[in-house]
Amino acid sequence: MLLAVDIGNTNIVFGCVDNDGKILVFERISTNHNATATEYAVLIRNILEMNDFMCGDIHDAIMSSVVPSVTNTVKEAIRKLFGVEVMMAGPGVKTGLNILIDNPRQLGSDQAVDAVAAINEYPTPLIIIDMGTATTVSVVDSNKNYLGGLIFTGMGVSTDALINRTAQLPKIDFELPPNIIGRNTIDCMKSGSLYSNACALDGIIERIEAEMGESCTAVATGGLAEVVVPLCNKKVILDKDLLIKGLAIIYNKNKKK
Repeated sequence: MLLAVDIGNTNIVFGCVDNDGKILVFERISTNHNATATEYAVLIRNILEMNDFMCGDIHDAIMSSVVPSVTNTVKEAIRKLFGVEVMMAGPGVKTGLNILIDNPRQLGSDQAVDAVAAINEYPTPLIIIDMGTATTVSVVDSNKNYLGGLIFTGMGVSTDALINRTAQLPKIDFELPPNIIGRNTIDCMKSGSLYSNACALDGIIERIEAEMGESCTAVATGGLAEVVVPLCNKKVILDKDLLIKGLAIIYNKNKKK
């Protein structure tokens, strides 16, 4: 079984994929910059046991990361647990993706992995949205060329900034309020955060399609996409497994025969 790991600024996603490409485990934990390799090893083992798997079931591993300070710690944890070397998704690894941005090495590994999964599963051209600490939007044309995209402040970061810069606004959970017009401070904040992001995605999709001159398949992933995508007026496919699927595809393209 393949262990696929994506390290983000806020969360780390773990997935276990069998030889047929079926995702058997999908779990998300908080990124801890201070955790040791042993602490991460305990977390990974607990995730496996919680899903009725053992360490001996893992034979290979692949990882993508946008947090260099945590990358080596998690790699060491995986070595301790499974005795395998971790394949890193990044420059020099075959992806099947033709990246046309000014400097392909600047492309975040998570964006590349999302795009690899999307072009293998959905019709092109594509708009791929990943809602995490930052919200990233990637655009792939009908010839499966990665053209570029957008990066803007994630919903959690912008809400935290609002709370930190105001004296009387409380912390909120991202739950859908009963009405778009809030009747108390908390519901007003929830409506403002959720609907402003949904409207942003609608507007971005519309403008990208206008620039491309054709309709695109829109796919969204990431921890916050599940609460925002249902509020969009545009059709957006929600795929929480996109990163794990992409990592599995990249592993299969690069594994030694």
